[in-house]
Amino acid sequence: MDDDLWTLIEPLLPSWPERSPGSWPVADRLCLQGILCVLYNDIAWQLLPRELGFGSGETCWRRLERWQQAGAFDRLHQILLAELNAAGRIDWSRACVDGSHIRAKKGAPTPARRRSTGARRAAWRRLPASSPERWPRGTTNAVTSSLAPSL
Repeated sequence: MDDDLWTLIEPLLPSWPERSPGSWPVADRLCLQGILCVLYNDIAWQLLPRELGFGSGETCWRRLERWQQAGAFDRLHQILLAELNAAGRIDWSRACVDGSHIRAKKGAPTPARRRSTGARRAAWRRLPASSPERWPRGTTNAVTSSLAPSL
């Protein structure tokens, strides 16, 4: 990662807590490079080699989650779009927006209910075990036969 990109990213990342448990944390720049290595090479977090100096895959994954929750990547995306737009490097005629990028409005009116053309399930009601309607004609069950008076 070049220094110009790092100078854009570094102020967006949340500061590390003063009193964090464990050993001294891996530098943010190295962690970001580890994250990019995993994402670019499409490998599992556990397979990130420690020999590269990025820390463990678990460390990189935790840092990615922490930065994502802090909104660092959303802010970086906005800054990069603004800079590329100012430089005229974005072709907006080829832009595409779909449901994964735009939130649906909550409380928006729902379409009118339409009559279903599909078959509906029959209404089902629970009958008590002693009910004669529950058992087919000519059969008895232990509950109804024991409750019936003997003749």
